[in-house]
Amino acid sequence: MSLIITIVVLVFITELISWVGKSVLLQFAWTAYQGLFNRGATKRQRELKSELWSKKAELLQTSAQDQFAKWAKLRRSVDKGLADLEKLNSELNASKTSFSLKFNTTLWIMTTGLQFAIGWWYSRSAVFYLPAAWLGPLTWWLSLPFAPAGSVSCGIWQMACRRVIKVGERVVKEFMNSSDPEQATTDQNRKASPPTSHNNSEPRKS
Repeated sequence: MSLIITIVVLVFITELISWVGKSVLLQFAWTAYQGLFNRGATKRQRELKSELWSKKAELLQTSAQDQFAKWAKLRRSVDKGLADLEKLNSELNASKTSFSLKFNTTLWIMTTGLQFAIGWWYSRSAVFYLPAAWLGPLTWWLSLPFAPAGSVSCGIWQMACRRVIKVGERVVKEFMNSSDPEQATTDQNRKASPPTSHNNSEPRKS
């Protein structure tokens, strides 16, 4: 893959991740990881919750005075189930924290970190050359910091790609908002409504 396409793809993926949201991607990846590699713990968690729900319901229906032995047994079972569930939840939360750290680190390395690495490695290389007549003497700044004169450097090309993608993102969001008639009507009403006066004082009588 050529350098120009590589940078475009990397910048697009980075902006797409920012658009979707890292938290959304993290939750999706965590759910997939749980289903593939930690299915036993999640299954046990569901079973414990279901058992606790049924035992709590039975405990509420049992009289502590008339059926004390049964009530005490159910109470101990509920307490043990709560302790087991709390321990399991703590283990799952610790596992999720570790997974979140690894996921975010990998995501940063594969996007922003890789962009920095490519920008540094190809800092003296030209992504492509521009005709000298296009910008005249202003062409020099497109090669900053170390690319050959008359060319476009990696850093400048990354900035240009990021800017174009952000403009495209804004256009897509505006199009999606305009395609929603309720949202468009709300926005029009908000723009058309006159400003509310906060002066509630009555005119002074002579």
